[in-house]
Amino acid sequence: MRTLVPRLRHRSWVSAVLAGFSVVGLLLAGFVAAPVSSAAADSGCRVDYTVNQWSGGYTAAIKVTNLGPAVTSWRLTWTYGGDQKVTSAWNATASQSGKAVTVTDAGWNGALATGGSADFGVQGTYQSANPTPSDFAVNGVSCGGATAPTDPGTPTTTPPTTPPPSSGCGGAVICTGFEDQSGTTPSGAWQFTAPDCQGTGTVTVDTSVAHSGGKSIRVDGKAGYCNHAFVATTADLSSVGPVYIRMWVRHTTALPAGHVAFVSMPDSSQGGKALRIGGQNGALQWNREIDDATLPAQSPTGVAQSAPLPTGSWQCLRFMVDTSNGHLDTWLGDQQVPGLHQDGVPTADIDQQWLSRTTAPRPTGLRLGWESYGGGDDTLWFDDVAVGSAPIGC
Repeated sequence: MRTLVPRLRHRSWVSAVLAGFSVVGLLLAGFVAAPVSSAAADSGCRVDYTVNQWSGGYTAAIKVTNLGPAVTSWRLTWTYGGDQKVTSAWNATASQSGKAVTVTDAGWNGALATGGSADFGVQGTYQSANPTPSDFAVNGVSCGGATAPTDPGTPTTTPPTTPPPSSGCGGAVICTGFEDQSGTTPSGAWQFTAPDCQGTGTVTVDTSVAHSGGKSIRVDGKAGYCNHAFVATTADLSSVGPVYIRMWVRHTTALPAGHVAFVSMPDSSQGGKALRIGGQNGALQWNREIDDATLPAQSPTGVAQSAPLPTGSWQCLRFMVDTSNGHLDTWLGDQQVPGLHQDGVPTADIDQQWLSRTTAPRPTGLRLGWESYGGGDDTLWFDDVAVGSAPIGC
């Protein structure tokens, strides 16, 4: 008989994380043209700036659209009205001088045809205010008024040249939309499992809600320890390295203050105990079963560097586990979650606890479902799941 040893539960604090979303669309069409260069957008531009903020920090998903002649490169500028400080960027290179921000293309996304657009984003901090900027300009041309275009110049930082990962599965070991499932009970390459113990949680094949196609996996997760309910792949991942995972997930209830997990990976470096992805204090987190370490640390500073998992809509989640050095990465959509990025360099109040163990993870399987360690019911759906040794896009 297996002896069940209760897992250590985390103490949670109630964070006052503010999440706000605002979108500003700034459009200019048909102002007096200036001489055209290969990098000028002299007849208009549009910038969509979507903010996700919490106490002391924010991310901004940005889309720049060229409404003029084709360009070969772009440089977007704006001025912050508050005390925002840009700390990082994705799919672009960002710099800041005072309140002025300059973002240049990443090389592979520099060429924009008429009507073409590029999506990128920035991560930052603020202390007192985070107003949305309004004075966007592309290559020196205001998106809210006419100015003479200027040469974009040479970026001060060499932009990355690696193209974004493909949204297809490529040579992935796992690539499924669960369309091959028959009936309501998972079968074939995906089997129901309840690690440690089983309660009232259920897993079914759903034909009423799907990200694509006509089927998905539905998990009715129940609160309380010993309510584990997962669907597990029969594929052996022990030879896949690094491990890249892409999934679409939709859930109903905001992540609770208490610890929950919805992705569980048996880890041979932990003797089969799980490397888990879930949430605590309302935000996403990694958890290591063997010592109950979390990434980020469950402090106000640590949680502020994570992000909530939006409810009521399909969200693309991507993860990376480097099986050679233990580095981890996490993306919500195309946005890297900074608190769930572990590069081996200690960061105060973020990853010291995680770095206390130096053995690199070695996932051997993948389980999708729900387990909680106190309160926390949720209904989730999973679809379009892929696992491979190279990045897999949304």
